[in-house]
Amino acid sequence: MITRKGRYTVVFSDGPKILSFASVAGPKEAQGPLSKKFDKIIYDPKAGKATWEQAESQLQKESLGLAISKAALHAEDIDFIFSGDLLNQCISSSYGLKDFSIPYLGQYGACSTMAQTLIMGAITLESGAARLCACVTSSHFCSAERQYRFPLEYGGQRPPSAQWTVTGSGCCILGTGKGANPVICGATVGRITDLGVTDANNMGAAMAPAAAQTIVDFFSDTGKSPSDFDRIYTGDLGQVGSKLLYSLTEDAGLNIRDKHLDCGLLIFNRDLQDVHAGGSGCGCAASVLCSHILPQIKEEKLKDVLFIATGALMSPTSCQQGQSIPCVAHLVHISAGT
Repeated sequence: MITRKGRYTVVFSDGPKILSFASVAGPKEAQGPLSKKFDKIIYDPKAGKATWEQAESQLQKESLGLAISKAALHAEDIDFIFSGDLLNQCISSSYGLKDFSIPYLGQYGACSTMAQTLIMGAITLESGAARLCACVTSSHFCSAERQYRFPLEYGGQRPPSAQWTVTGSGCCILGTGKGANPVICGATVGRITDLGVTDANNMGAAMAPAAAQTIVDFFSDTGKSPSDFDRIYTGDLGQVGSKLLYSLTEDAGLNIRDKHLDCGLLIFNRDLQDVHAGGSGCGCAASVLCSHILPQIKEEKLKDVLFIATGALMSPTSCQQGQSIPCVAHLVHISAGT
């Protein structure tokens, strides 16, 4: 059963569970702090394919296949798949998942897509429309650079505020039933924010207001405080966005510094890897969730977590026309399933 809590938050009384999860990462991610936690590393940036875009599709194919296998299921057991990516018309998802023949609902939330798919999957399960759902997303450094900035052959200079799009994918299989699996307790769907940032190389500044707004909305709706949670993870604000987030939430009377970690800062070692302000992309939050966060919840090292994936809702056309970057952040409350 779904109930509303305040203006922007929903609570899932039946507790949709994350039955399995899988992460796939690329070569640069394999050099980072989480290298031993990924289910699979694909060291060839093109994954044996002809193009970067086809390689990204392969990332989703691999993560979905792994998650289904880890749950001891088959593709025909899954009632719906919610998936999206950064590329125009979500081609990484449609081409990567077509062979599974699972009823497909494409999503676009930019880098917030992992949280968005989890919310959609949980709502679908709670409504009784499905028994099992898959939630998956991906990104690829080379395909994102070609679409949103410059082809790699151009050799453009990246400013210090720029983030490195993660080559990776994450997938969760949602279902119901008994067992000590992570539980989706509730969610806060974000509102679009736009404070006029136009620099596509400063995603942290563009997305931080959306993350702050959603976090403030959640705590206002629920009456809880940051101290009630073990960790508050944001998707990929990086160094610049994380600092802005603290300022914005503190202006609203919330201090999350002691609880907050950012996936874009966890996936790379900024002292050893040239990623400037940190990681970004749909695959950033997804691969960190499925390799680092959920295992800790399943093992009960973490009991209550807020996962807030942030997304910049721009397009190549809007960037070329000089428009500002609207952003959104979606929050998912996940707890240990005991």
